[in-house]
Amino acid sequence: MLKDCKTVWNNCLKVIRENIAEQSFKTWFEPIVPIRLFNNVLTIQVPSQFFYEWLEEHYVHVLRTAIDAELGVEGRLEYSIVIDKGNEKNKPYVINIPTSSKTTANSMVKENRYTNTAQNEGYKSPFELRDLDSLHLASYLNPHYTFDNFIEGDCNRLARSAGYAVANKPGVTSFNPLMLYGGVGLGKTHLVQAIGNHIKNTASNKFVLYVSSEKFTNQFIDALKNNNMQNFTNFYLQVDVLVIDDVQFLAGKERTQEIFFHIFNHLHQAGKQIIMTSDCPPRELKGLQDRLLSRFKWGLTADLQQPDLETRIAIIQKKLQTEGIFIPPMVIEYLAHSVDTNIRELEGVIVSLMAQASLNRKEIDMDLARQTLQNIVQHVDKEVSIEAIQKKVVDHFGLSLEELKGKSRRKEYVIPRQIAVYLAKEHTEHSLKSIGYHFGGRDHSTIIHAIQSVNDMLKTEQEVKSAIQAIQKQLKLKVTK
Repeated sequence: MLKDCKTVWNNCLKVIRENIAEQSFKTWFEPIVPIRLFNNVLTIQVPSQFFYEWLEEHYVHVLRTAIDAELGVEGRLEYSIVIDKGNEKNKPYVINIPTSSKTTANSMVKENRYTNTAQNEGYKSPFELRDLDSLHLASYLNPHYTFDNFIEGDCNRLARSAGYAVANKPGVTSFNPLMLYGGVGLGKTHLVQAIGNHIKNTASNKFVLYVSSEKFTNQFIDALKNNNMQNFTNFYLQVDVLVIDDVQFLAGKERTQEIFFHIFNHLHQAGKQIIMTSDCPPRELKGLQDRLLSRFKWGLTADLQQPDLETRIAIIQKKLQTEGIFIPPMVIEYLAHSVDTNIRELEGVIVSLMAQASLNRKEIDMDLARQTLQNIVQHVDKEVSIEAIQKKVVDHFGLSLEELKGKSRRKEYVIPRQIAVYLAKEHTEHSLKSIGYHFGGRDHSTIIHAIQSVNDMLKTEQEVKSAIQAIQKQLKLKVTK
């Protein structure tokens, strides 16, 4: 049955969507339009040169995987790049470029195929048991994850230091196993893959394998179904450094835990390095065998926490430096203050901001940053912004914004300033540190004092209460009783 370009691309998108973050998928793949399919070459149209370069730099592996899954290893991808959108009189000007040579199946296999004694004649890797893994990538490491682009801060210092020690002496330190835990998007996968990449680059004789617990489970099930348990076990017993992501998903899978327990024991006793990630510390993992949990505690357990303001600023600066893009410091600080949940969301905002600037041919400024954040980060300017509160307060009291944010301790400035801080705390989701930043860089204790002062005045001073209620009504907020 003949395939058309739209069907092929839609099937490719299904594979891509499973392997990248949803926001990245919407930003970089939804705007793509399939143009044609001829001689096993799929041509897709991208909106700009920047778009093409970003895909080639960051998503070449996932694109190759998708094309392999749909067209086979001989399939190829070609870009049609819109250079000029044209107008009513002139057609759009486009150029066609094939994917770079680094995306060809042969070179990908050559770079990543496992090459030690486990490749004996007649031997099958569990990664070859399923058609989905057509590239047979032995390491499954993303080369973009390195220590160089992992930003260290108070939130992750212990984890990074332990990871670096393991990377230099895998299986030798007392950090075996190394268990890293933390919430979504805090850098666990980046750090463990950085360890794997460092070992792979400095000790080429060691076989490093990165695998998610879900993939491990699926391979185990396939091995059972196809009577390949011996091959499955032999393959994992040959690993020098096993990196297994999200071990919490082994919960409730008794037979998978059983085989993992034996593999864990063998590797550990043989002095092989085991690295794991989880969304919580071992003591809080549910649905795992006690004997497995006890082994998780043999080495070092380190957590990764939400990045502080300084670390978030450093992450943004590093990302921009890598991409060779300049953003005004004021915009960088605004982004760092506005996105305080996790690193993945912060990087997603930066990528979306750069995409918006490229697609709309705009400079990156505060207006574009606010517009981008409104579409991505739920709490940013959802009902009211700190800037809107400050404007209504200065209008009500007849001040200037400089006087409101200034250092003057005169009563006619201090009380409006404290009221604005109070309203920011009540009606936005900004942290105290972020509020302080918006009020001239005041520290945490000053913000707490301002909020407490207004709470005290609300009990005794009707004038202050009336002012707050009037400002709340103008901002269409819930009025303080």
